[in-house]
Amino acid sequence: MSPVKIPVRVKVMKNKRPEFVRQESWRYVRLKPNWRKPKGKDSKMRLQKSGAPQLVKIGYRTPKKYRNLHPSGYIEVLVSRVEELEKLDPSIHAVRIASTVGRLKKIKIMEEAEKRGLKILNPVITVSPETMKPEIIEPEKIEEKQEVSKEGG
Repeated sequence: MSPVKIPVRVKVMKNKRPEFVRQESWRYVRLKPNWRKPKGKDSKMRLQKSGAPQLVKIGYRTPKKYRNLHPSGYIEVLVSRVEELEKLDPSIHAVRIASTVGRLKKIKIMEEAEKRGLKILNPVITVSPETMKPEIIEPEKIEEKQEVSKEGG
């Protein structure tokens, strides 16, 4: 079973859905754009006059089958321990590692998730041991560098 393929129709619906904003939030800095129902007696927005922003309505809702899915089509699961990966199905779940988890534990979770074939939504960027090796500079090269710096200075 592969992740739920979100049909193009749902993506088009999502793009057509207006950005619902609080009445007059564009006018006053003190009002955040977070949605609040307009309740004023003469509110153009409440009366749904043309030119006023749209109200939230049931018709804009996403189909139940596609609600709360990650855009990739997987069900997003927040993980903070390696043991939590045991319950997950790689065909429908994707892992998001909690931000409170430390670097070493994140790496362990990533390794275990890769073994199980789980998709990681926020992978940790790790540096391989080969690239971490310090470059060994021979004494002759150090002397050459010092001479060049004395001549240029």
